[in-house]
Amino acid sequence: TLQKQRDGAVLRLRLERPSLHNAFDATLIATLTQALGEAGADASVRVVVLEGSGASFSAGADLNWMRGMASASEAENRVDALALARLMRTLDELPKPTIARVHGAAFGGGVGLVACCDIAIGVPEAKFGLTESKLGLLPAVISPYVIAAIGARQARRWFATAELFDAATALSIGLLHQVVATEQLDAVVQRQIDLLLKAGPVAAASAKSLIASVVAEPDGSIQDHSNAALIARLRASPEGQEGLSAFLDKRPPAWVTKE
Repeated sequence: TLQKQRDGAVLRLRLERPSLHNAFDATLIATLTQALGEAGADASVRVVVLEGSGASFSAGADLNWMRGMASASEAENRVDALALARLMRTLDELPKPTIARVHGAAFGGGVGLVACCDIAIGVPEAKFGLTESKLGLLPAVISPYVIAAIGARQARRWFATAELFDAATALSIGLLHQVVATEQLDAVVQRQIDLLLKAGPVAAASAKSLIASVVAEPDGSIQDHSNAALIARLRASPEGQEGLSAFLDKRPPAWVTKE
């Protein structure tokens, strides 16, 4: 259900259920969560790319899985939903830069995966939809990440209507960062990888935690002291010292020359 491909410091995780449009089931959720956890703990992994095989990125929940959940108890559904929540939080908080390569449709939980990635690049033909309300449900588990990506105002519309939208709309509301022609997709993803590999490994991996802490802290004074402590710590760290020295010496830093 999941293919792992390693290319130096880059780990590609490909959802491998093409006949089912890479729809989620309990096995895929568990396998992807484990793979992300291993990537997060592996110091040699610098970038994680998430992609899908076949025609779609991910069509959300598998029909047979949904059928099983429909006949399960509320307690069983809660356990199942918590497994999906763990996947989304693991991806969202992964201490590595992540890129979503969206070559096709992303529905329901598939939108959640896109929203959890740090960089999301798609093709014009990609389609999106938070389709749960058609079933009398809501995208509850993925809602924190989708709302963070597109904002509460946009979420009100798409959560309620379950309307499908195209890549241009996904770009305009913030779900995608960039839309490129299919033949350019791999080159554009590679450019993002190259940029991330030129950044300091600790800096690139810590950017999202900085952003999360700023968003979560409403007190400006606390923000100022926390951010001052962070930059002081980074400047004094081995990576910060190497980066500053390399800049002043007009040479590439060690982490670039090692690639």
